[in-house]
Amino acid sequence: MSAAERAARHIDPLSPDGPDQPVSVARHGTTCTGRATRTRNFCLHRRDHRVEVTHWLAPEQLDNNLSGLLADELFAPGWLSGIEVFERVFTGVVQSVLDDPLRAWTLFYDNTLERIRECWARPADGAPHSSIADFAPVYRRAMRLAPPGRVLDLGSCFGFLPLLFAERGRYEIIASDLAPGSMRLLETVAGARGHRMRTLVCDAAQVPLPDDAVDTVTAMHLLEHLEPARGEAVVAEALRLARDRVLIAVPFEDEPTSAFGHVRTFTSHDLADLGARTGLPHRVTEHHGGWLEIRTGR
Repeated sequence: MSAAERAARHIDPLSPDGPDQPVSVARHGTTCTGRATRTRNFCLHRRDHRVEVTHWLAPEQLDNNLSGLLADELFAPGWLSGIEVFERVFTGVVQSVLDDPLRAWTLFYDNTLERIRECWARPADGAPHSSIADFAPVYRRAMRLAPPGRVLDLGSCFGFLPLLFAERGRYEIIASDLAPGSMRLLETVAGARGHRMRTLVCDAAQVPLPDDAVDTVTAMHLLEHLEPARGEAVVAEALRLARDRVLIAVPFEDEPTSAFGHVRTFTSHDLADLGARTGLPHRVTEHHGGWLEIRTGR
């Protein structure tokens, strides 16, 4: 089991970590003092074997751009490392912005989805670089390529794409992820927004659904988290489940971004090889990364 999987199984977004955890996060407005590492948004202390992170993020700043802030300010410089630490700091920051974890996560989703729409409303080159701006065109293209019907999203994480599909009203959405806490959170948020959404806690290579269970399977920025053999197994599972098509998107990186749990990189040639090995009609394109569309046509 990878570090990402171990973190996913043990972190509950709706329940604060206990005092014995190796990472603690708090929000405050005081000056960063003592033997601490200070960045634009964070203050980092190390006490024995514990990491203490404080921050100054306001509620209106709470959205998925947090992932980029953490990567740029704390992980890329080497102050912190490891996907489990990243997940714990991310979750702790969200939970610490408001007193109630569910209210904090609801605000996180509201702000993120609104900023995705703001990115869509701008010219293609008008959005400044950010985690949200990087993913907004990926979500939009997935929604354009998936015809109305039943859609299974593999590796949904926070589930922004399933929520965007659900808002359209023309899709029956199933979100899936290895992390029970993420799926519980998504199901709770979806219900609060008035969306009916089924969630599955499962390995993307072993989905508990019958053959041809859905029209479209999406795997958005999932394969870069998986070693090649496991990625092949996920593609095979997606083909088993999809009556019409499988949509795969990956980032193009020179090196895997370890803070996000990436373990491999892709080129257009890699995607073409992956498509050719299926023996099915497929198309490789580039749009804010690489895309592989495989037509099952059943």
